[in-house]
Amino acid sequence: MIRRTLTTLVPLLAFASPAFAGEGGGAHKLPLYAEPVFGQVTNSMIMVWLAALVIIFFCRMATKKMALVPAGLQNFAEWAVGSLYEFLAGLIGEKLVSRTFWFFGTIFFFILVNNYMGLIPGVGTWTFNGKPILRGANADVNMTAAMAFTFALLWFYWAITETNFKMFMAHIFAPKGKFQGLMLGLMIPVFFCVGILEVISICVRPIALTFRLYGNIYGGEQTLEGLMHLKLLPEWIPTMVAAAATSLPFYFMELLVGFVQALVFTLLCGVFLKLICDHGDEHH
Repeated sequence: MIRRTLTTLVPLLAFASPAFAGEGGGAHKLPLYAEPVFGQVTNSMIMVWLAALVIIFFCRMATKKMALVPAGLQNFAEWAVGSLYEFLAGLIGEKLVSRTFWFFGTIFFFILVNNYMGLIPGVGTWTFNGKPILRGANADVNMTAAMAFTFALLWFYWAITETNFKMFMAHIFAPKGKFQGLMLGLMIPVFFCVGILEVISICVRPIALTFRLYGNIYGGEQTLEGLMHLKLLPEWIPTMVAAAATSLPFYFMELLVGFVQALVFTLLCGVFLKLICDHGDEHH
């Protein structure tokens, strides 16, 4: 269903951005969806496995010779993890971060590594049987949807177990503030309607997380791919040199975008969790 929906958007993208269209006004060759390489194994799945291996290898090397005074990779790893932990602690509180950092830390570094690996030269151009064997993992909507809906399930679990189901429902539907008598009777239906809107907002959040990350990463790949085929420099300049000169500024911008999108995804997940777990008894 997702693949069919995205496929229908190709002509619209080509129409909206003629510079990135192929010959004759057709859609650009970069597809909106991951392509199978071996059976049901897609090129984005291979990229996910490679990113996981990179993270595992780095962690193994950083913890190979642990020292009380860290140095080298251990120092860098402790700085990166510690900085993210402190950032999230200031956002959602020490109690929540100590319980949920395993997810937030994993999701941030996983998205970051995948974003940067998608910028490695050759990704999207190395082919097997006429199909690219590598594709940026977060340029596959199935990957971003899996992360977003996994968080949605964990959000419900954390929200309910932090208090109880009754307080969870009261946080959504119950009147906020001190009302008495007639005013309380008037506020109950008002806040019930507000609760319905909140439920709709909760249902939309994983979809928004999915397409925010996917759209930014896929858009960056599409931009770089389109720039590689634009003829902006004189014909006497070699093709590879012209392509590199045209796309290099945007390539460095994508390095920044890759970090920002990993941080934004993690930040939004933290904010959504804080909103449902914050009952006014803590101050951060």
